[in-house]
Amino acid sequence: MKRNPRIKRRQGAALIPAITALALLAAGCGYRVGGQATQIPSHVRTIAVPAFKNETTRFKVEQVLTQAVMREMLARTRYRVQPEPDNSDAVLSGTVTQYWITPVVVEPGAGRTTAVSVAVRARVRLVDARDGKVLFDNPDFFFTETYEISGDAATYFEESGPAMERLARSFAASLVSSVVEAF
Repeated sequence: MKRNPRIKRRQGAALIPAITALALLAAGCGYRVGGQATQIPSHVRTIAVPAFKNETTRFKVEQVLTQAVMREMLARTRYRVQPEPDNSDAVLSGTVTQYWITPVVVEPGAGRTTAVSVAVRARVRLVDARDGKVLFDNPDFFFTETYEISGDAATYFEESGPAMERLARSFAASLVSSVVEAF
């Protein structure tokens, strides 16, 4: 049986507007590949991360956070990272404004703390070194980490240092994501 060539053309012609409409809907739906957007200008190749300032009484908290941020920037971005602002295209600065430890679980019978929360609050800002434009600013960057305290003196291990390291890694990962991925 032989088919009429006009019917084939009409069917093909009817598909073209349908395919075009589908393509336009898909293009305008607002979806995009995550992590592709950036608020950092294309001329930025080197980001300085000078030592954060410490306005708290906790010894070296700013050093732990600064080192974690630098490691995260090096691991997850294409930028050259350096500690000094000289010859950099942008400067990521921070100030640790608060540090505190709070008991979160207390054993009522013994009257002792079994879990503690350590928290850090910081001001963080990324500035374009070329024109002074603020590229990222969070005056209230807050992170917390919980750790347990052993009740047995023979097996007691001071956990505040490792807890601060875990907090610093989480802090750095979130900060770098916020800065680089424009969240």
